[in-house]
Amino acid sequence: MRLASILFFSLLTLSNCTGIAQSSNKRGVITGADQTEKYVPYLKGKRIALVANQSSIIGKKSSVDSLLSLGVTIVKVFGPEHGFRGNASNGAVVSDEKDAKTGLPIISLYGKNQKPTKEQLADIDLMVFDIQDVGCRYYTNINTLEYVMEACAENNKELLILDRPNPNAYVVDGPVMTEDKYKSAIGIHYTPMTHGMTIGEFAHYLNGEGYLKEPCKIKVIKVANYDHTTPYDLPINPSPNLNTQQAVVLFPSLCMFEGTAINEGRGTYMPFTILGAPALKGKYSFSYKPVSIPGMSERPNQKDSVCYGLDLRGYDISPLRKSRQLNLAWVIELYNAYPDKANFFQQERANGVSPFDLRIGTDQLRKQIIAGMSEADIRKSWEPGLQKFKAIRAKYLLYPD
Repeated sequence: MRLASILFFSLLTLSNCTGIAQSSNKRGVITGADQTEKYVPYLKGKRIALVANQSSIIGKKSSVDSLLSLGVTIVKVFGPEHGFRGNASNGAVVSDEKDAKTGLPIISLYGKNQKPTKEQLADIDLMVFDIQDVGCRYYTNINTLEYVMEACAENNKELLILDRPNPNAYVVDGPVMTEDKYKSAIGIHYTPMTHGMTIGEFAHYLNGEGYLKEPCKIKVIKVANYDHTTPYDLPINPSPNLNTQQAVVLFPSLCMFEGTAINEGRGTYMPFTILGAPALKGKYSFSYKPVSIPGMSERPNQKDSVCYGLDLRGYDISPLRKSRQLNLAWVIELYNAYPDKANFFQQERANGVSPFDLRIGTDQLRKQIIAGMSEADIRKSWEPGLQKFKAIRAKYLLYPD
């Protein structure tokens, strides 16, 4: 069933109006949240719940704090992975709590309760989703989006999305996940590794492609002065281990190392900008030691061991933007350099799926690397799935490519 025939869709048009604050990006990008004049009047007089974290800001101030100061009645906040204030480690179960600053109840959506319950939605009139995403299937904010949309649809609650730029929207690349056995907490959608959509666009994709039993009634406050090729420096870290713009841009390529023997910088203050393992000593001169860092990574791969490998902190990202591709060469290079190839990829779990395959969404890339297939031939194998996905994706875009 097509989106146009089933979805209550109200897309507010762009204007030259300004909100509380504008983005400092050179092209004058203005996030949906910053265009307060477009949605605050709509929120007034309603009981509001927010899905928010530390990236949810209006100007330089928390969206929750800002909207409260503008007279919006917020009754509760739902927090995704890393929690509302963004201080929980990756994968850590986050408990419900009361926000020390506002006194609002904070309900965790990462752990046992991934989806708002009927009881939790009973005392609200409208849900607001304001989370910065980075455009990867394995970045869990889009999972949270689906669960929230599903709950709103089931309980006849409208969802207002304050859209934000996707800093990796220029790249749609990688294998498309097609089998249910690869679904997990780090991937539940049949997309490539990078999908090239904003949260607002992804919401329309979820509605239109039948991910929900019934469509969610949504409104999207679009980003102004933006297209998918617009460079966008995030004003705040989207999660503890994406603490630099370099890490945000390299994350789609480096996160595939999770599930291998290679440490990807977790356990350092340089996550997703360095790569290494003890077994690469003598092959690379750059070295570092991952340790436990509370709030970032308590149990990093290769913890307390000196790792040798690649320092990508100064890597020129312009070739990635120009190619509009993930960097596949690094994982091939480090696999070829690794002396114990039988243990480069972590062992399969009880369900027969390896951690690496869960991130990639298929076992084919692992098998292709082991077989020594060239990067060109690997990429060629992705093309049928990518072309099919791009045709589907095009139906839901709110911004030019």
